[in-house]
Amino acid sequence: MRRLLMVSAAFLAIGASTALARTRVVCTLATDAQSGEVLLEEGDCAGRMAPASTFKIAIALMGFDSGVLQSPEAPELAFKEGYADWRPEWKQATTPARWMKYSVVWYSQQVTQTLGEQAYRRYTEAFGYGNADVSGDPGKHNGLTQAWLSSSLEISPREQVDFLRRMIGGQLPVSPEAVANTAAITDYGMKGDGWHVHGKTGAGLPRGDDGELLRGQPFGWFVGWAEKDGRKVVFARLIRDSERQETPPGFRARDGVIEALFATNGAID
Repeated sequence: MRRLLMVSAAFLAIGASTALARTRVVCTLATDAQSGEVLLEEGDCAGRMAPASTFKIAIALMGFDSGVLQSPEAPELAFKEGYADWRPEWKQATTPARWMKYSVVWYSQQVTQTLGEQAYRRYTEAFGYGNADVSGDPGKHNGLTQAWLSSSLEISPREQVDFLRRMIGGQLPVSPEAVANTAAITDYGMKGDGWHVHGKTGAGLPRGDDGELLRGQPFGWFVGWAEKDGRKVVFARLIRDSERQETPPGFRARDGVIEALFATNGAID
């Protein structure tokens, strides 16, 4: 029988480590994909944060539905000088599958610019994606390339889970092929106790009350769904660091939530 866990003592114990002394789990939320039953909820799951690279799931749906993206391997776009090159893996030709694997920012920006402002805004609003504000930084008219990067677009963990439930349930205004291709490029394979996981990490800097970036205090996301024996569970985890750490926060959010929910002794039966 599935357990309805609002706060799990076992789950909390997983977080009680020296590394996490500098990390706060803002929210962990897991729901049954079909019924919407909350299986586990911990923390503030209603507060919004920039989606960062988790928005790539939405961009992929837009791209595959519109024809800007054709398949996990097409189109392959060449890296050009002037593109975002924060990571060495970004400085080469990239396909949709590689875009998602290495979280290549410039590829996202090429997709959204090819879509154009009207289609980009229309999809985001139709998805009911968080506050659906893709205007970008005030006065800079950069929403096509920056809205999801600690800018105007924000979403809560609850809204992430709702968006993904509607996606895998065929309730978004996109083609089944768009959903299938997006699922293919977000596939993490078998994890934990035999769960097949799909998802996307994301990380960025929050903004303070004055609107300035809080440098050295990054947030990290991992959102997605997992399948086992015909059952699907949709989840989101959001963490915040009080100081910079060696491992990116999105990776720690990913590893922590897979262990907490889907390991042999995880919270999800």
